[in-house]
Amino acid sequence: QVQLVESGGALVQPGDSLRLSCAGSGSTDNYYYALGWFRQTPGKEREFVAALNWNDRYYVDSVKGRFTISGDNVKNTVYLQMNNLKPEDTALYFCAATPLFSGGYDFRRATSWSYWGQGTQVTVSS
Repeated sequence: QVQLVESGGALVQPGDSLRLSCAGSGSTDNYYYALGWFRQTPGKEREFVAALNWNDRYYVDSVKGRFTISGDNVKNTVYLQMNNLKPEDTALYFCAATPLFSGGYDFRRATSWSYWGQGTQVTVSS
C-alpha cells in the first residue's frame, strides 16, 4: 500500500509556471514504483500527462516542451514542472504510482495505475 499526497496547485495566469509535488509513503513491499501525473476536468475521463519509469520519461503530446517530470522512484517522490501554462491545462491533477513497468505496458490508461493521490487543483485563467 502506498499513500500519495499532492501539493502545489494554484490559480495562475496564462504563461505562468507552476511546480506540483507528490510525496509517497507507506510502502512496505520490495517494489520500486513508477510515478505519474494525470489530470481530469468535470465530465471527462482522467487523462495521462506524464510518467517517470526509472530513467524513462513519457509525456502526452499537448505538454511536451512545456512540462517536465522528475523525481525518485526509490523514495516515491515526483514533481511536475509546468511552464507556459495555458487555460486548457486547467484541471485537477492527480499523482499515481504503480510498480515499475516494462515495454508494452499501457501506462497511459488510468486503470493501469495502482495507487492515487487525492488531487490538487490547477486553474489557468486571466
